[in-house]
Amino acid sequence: MDQEKDHDPPAAPEEEPSASPKAKSDLGEEQEIPIHSPPHEGAVSLLGSEGTGIIQNIQVENFMCHATLGPVKFGSNVNFVVGPRGKSALLTALVLGLGGKSLGSSLGLFVKDGETSANISITLCNTGDRAFKSELYGDSITVQRCISASGTTSYKLKDQARNVVSSQETELTAMLDHFRIQVDNPAIILQQEMGRQFFQIRHDGDRYRFFLKTTGLEQKLAEHSEILQRKAKSQREIDQKKEQLEKLQNQGIEIENHIQKMVTLKENLEDLKHQMAWAVVSESEKDLDDMINDVNAGDEVTAKLNEKLEASKASFNETEKQYKTICENLQKLKEEAAALEPKRIEAKEETKSTDKAYYQAEAFYKSSQSELDNLEKIAELLRNKIEDQKKCVELQEMKKQEKISTLKEKVKNFQEQEDSLVQDLKHLQEAIEKGGKKCSQIKKEESDVQQTLHQQQQQLTQWKEYKSDPLKRFGPQIPALLEAVDDAHRQGSFTFKPIGPLGACIRLRDPEFALAIESCLKDLLLAFFCDNHKDEQILQELMKRFYSLDSPQPQIIVSAFECEMYDVTDRAACHPEFPTVLTALEIDNTVVANTLIDMRGIESVLLIKSNSLAREVMQDQDPPKNCSKVLTACGDEVFEQCYYSCEESRPTYLGDVETEIRHLEKEIDIKMAQLLAFQQQASSLEADVRKNQETIDHHYQHLKETKIGVVIMTLEIKDLEEEDTSQSIGLSVLKEDAQETKEEMKEIEGKMKVQKEKMENLRQLKIDAEQRYNDFKLKCNQVSEGIESLTEEENQTALEMNTKRQSVLRYEERLEQHLNFLQVKKEELAMKKTELEKEISMAKRICSERKEVTKSASDLDMEISGLRKAIQTESYSHGTQEEVRKQYQEIKESCLELDGRMNSLKRLIKLFDEASNHSSLIFQNYRKSISLQCKLYFYSLISQWSFNGKMDLDHENETLSLSVHPEEEEEDGTDSSDVQEFSGGRQSFLNFLFILTLWSVTEAPFRCLDVFDVYMDRNHRKLAMDIILKLAHSQQHHQFILLSPQSPRFLPSGPLVEILQMPDPEGEDITSPVQAVGSEAEEDD
Repeated sequence: MDQEKDHDPPAAPEEEPSASPKAKSDLGEEQEIPIHSPPHEGAVSLLGSEGTGIIQNIQVENFMCHATLGPVKFGSNVNFVVGPRGKSALLTALVLGLGGKSLGSSLGLFVKDGETSANISITLCNTGDRAFKSELYGDSITVQRCISASGTTSYKLKDQARNVVSSQETELTAMLDHFRIQVDNPAIILQQEMGRQFFQIRHDGDRYRFFLKTTGLEQKLAEHSEILQRKAKSQREIDQKKEQLEKLQNQGIEIENHIQKMVTLKENLEDLKHQMAWAVVSESEKDLDDMINDVNAGDEVTAKLNEKLEASKASFNETEKQYKTICENLQKLKEEAAALEPKRIEAKEETKSTDKAYYQAEAFYKSSQSELDNLEKIAELLRNKIEDQKKCVELQEMKKQEKISTLKEKVKNFQEQEDSLVQDLKHLQEAIEKGGKKCSQIKKEESDVQQTLHQQQQQLTQWKEYKSDPLKRFGPQIPALLEAVDDAHRQGSFTFKPIGPLGACIRLRDPEFALAIESCLKDLLLAFFCDNHKDEQILQELMKRFYSLDSPQPQIIVSAFECEMYDVTDRAACHPEFPTVLTALEIDNTVVANTLIDMRGIESVLLIKSNSLAREVMQDQDPPKNCSKVLTACGDEVFEQCYYSCEESRPTYLGDVETEIRHLEKEIDIKMAQLLAFQQQASSLEADVRKNQETIDHHYQHLKETKIGVVIMTLEIKDLEEEDTSQSIGLSVLKEDAQETKEEMKEIEGKMKVQKEKMENLRQLKIDAEQRYNDFKLKCNQVSEGIESLTEEENQTALEMNTKRQSVLRYEERLEQHLNFLQVKKEELAMKKTELEKEISMAKRICSERKEVTKSASDLDMEISGLRKAIQTESYSHGTQEEVRKQYQEIKESCLELDGRMNSLKRLIKLFDEASNHSSLIFQNYRKSISLQCKLYFYSLISQWSFNGKMDLDHENETLSLSVHPEEEEEDGTDSSDVQEFSGGRQSFLNFLFILTLWSVTEAPFRCLDVFDVYMDRNHRKLAMDIILKLAHSQQHHQFILLSPQSPRFLPSGPLVEILQMPDPEGEDITSPVQAVGSEAEEDD
């Protein structure tokens, strides 16, 4: 804590005479105390000359009972804060806002009821030579502290522009130390509760404790006490180290005894190991002899097993030969049966075929006999009909000829009428077909016009919608999609908001090039742009909401948004008259322009309205420099070697809305007129066709009746002509039939004769075939019986052979197992020999001379185990040999370390003694200096206001006594030196002088006093006010904040005085600004 050393009292008023009272110092000497002293220069030199560190304003929110209080703006010198409420809250906010203590209360209790946090904002002046980090904070520093209802807190230090510079409490502490602000020192900020206690102090001991606290002597005394405590702690540590050293020395002796015991046990163990080595050799030699006997016995068993195996193999071979013979015989019978089977089948088929042929021949013969009988009956019937027919023919011939002549005349008349009607029908039909074709053509044209009209009406409706919502030109989903993109961007889903559609990001300088530019950019007009692939994925998910799976989604182009416009000066198409697509467009977004240059090369495409002029520029002469193609106003593409026409006639996305609407309305009117004309023409043609069709129907009816008449008469003539013919034909037919029947009867008789001979031949063939089939069937049955017999014998032999094979395998397996077992024994024998050699070699290495051992290896092993257990027990209790050595070494090192530590502590105690003595000397000198300063200032202060008094500091009894009385009382002989006899007003005034005295030894840019005049009477209060103003006048670069319950009209006024009126309370919540009261303000009743 920094303290002022040479704080001079304020200058006395000019009208008062100077005096030289005498006072006794702590040294018992009488010193002359100067009354007129120069202004306090120490504080000015430290804090600067421009009020550095003073408070400019304070503002609180939700603090204590105040919703909002402030900002309270303070003057640079004297500030009186008056009002019924809020003064103490303001001072408490100042202490807490600058990091002061809450006097035992939880910070959460300072938050207004019902609120979650409270905010305190304090602005300090930061000008002058002593400014704190002026390049960072500027001319003022605002400290903002936020206190939550749970008691947690946070700080923010802001610069002059209210920008946060730091949120660390260490930065606040550094600033307070720089400005010498001690917020918890009651001499700097005297709050209400502490002020009440201070101004009512009557005991010298309480005043002395207050003196120690405010001057820093209490802290120095605490530091001296801490040194003494650390010295006592070091002495206790030395005593502990001494006890530890004795324990370590005892442990060292115990470890030495353990080492000696371990050496004896290990020597005994080594001797037992020598005996154990040769005992193992003896036992191994006995085991080797037993193993040799076992191997010899195994060789004898091997010979017996070989004999049994050979006998079993011979029996198996004999059975195998018998099995092979049976198999061969069986195979021969199977081959014979296989050879007989086709012959048997062939004989059977031959028998079937001969039987079939015989029965067919027999059936044919019987059929021929029946047919012959029928023909004889028919021949008799035909002879009778021929006689009857000859009689009728002659009578009918005459009548028939007359009727035929009459009918032929009528037929001729009907045929002439029919020819005339057919000619008329032909002309009418041609007229109907011509009218129908023309009507169909007109209806087709009408349908085309109707369809075009419907499309244009839909387009007109869409263009009118585009007028109110231009984004719908790029798709009905686009407005909703863009709204979803905006929502996602507001929610922070995108790194950069996507751009699109592209067509909405460009504008045409010349609307006549709309179709040409659409032809150039094509589907890119619907594309969107994203800065990165993450944004692209988010945009794709949004598109899925508005586009179905079967409808295409707009293209998404990923390109960094933070880019520069391409410089296309060297590769742009150059022509003095015609623009490029790039120059014909207004593009605000660099990403859009660069993408069109990359993907469509718009800087190298010229725009020419005329098709012929475009051909002339591109094909009839050398193309312009860097020109890749030319686009005409109608969207046609002109290359150097070819020309492509545009399929579209009007622009879809970039056309002017009003122009397109006017164009579509004009086209619709034209199409409506065309449609009306087509409808009228079609109605006229349909009426003509209906009239001609009626005439044709009438002619067809007449023609039909004529044809029916012709047909009827023609049929009558034919019937008459055929009647005679039929009769003559019938007679001749009957004769022919009679002759044919006779010839058929002769033919059938010949066939029957031949068939009878064939039947006799087939009967003999049938008998022969049946005999051959029965012979083959007998042979096949005999062979089958032989095969069944041999198959049974084969199965029996195979079973026997399998049994003998299993016997051979069992003997082979037993032999193999035995040989393997014997081989293992031989290998174990060899290993045992090798092992014995190694054991002998090892035993010789352990003990070169062979020892005769009477004990067995197991007995020796038990003894060795006993010794090892003893060693392990020792090792377990003391650790391994290495651990014991390490432990012994550590104990040794610990002893040395403890000895060194004790020596260090002794030296440290010596240093503490020196530091204690030095601290005590410094404390006494500092206390003496502070005491002297206080006395000097006190005497100087009271002498300036015509008071006499005395200040006694008894440091041994820790008391501080004060006495003050006017000079006239001393002249009258009145003794008022006893403080206990002071009235309340005089007692408070005496303590007021005491705190002014303490100000002389404490440094700070501002002083705050609460309730300093509450316990004074009117005279002392007025005197205290005068002293304060005079002190402030001499220290104009210091700030004084005085909280008083008085009315503003009772407070002093002046150019350096600011009176701040706190707001009147209105219920529990107070939310009002603090008003400054001028020097002429009057109190309203």
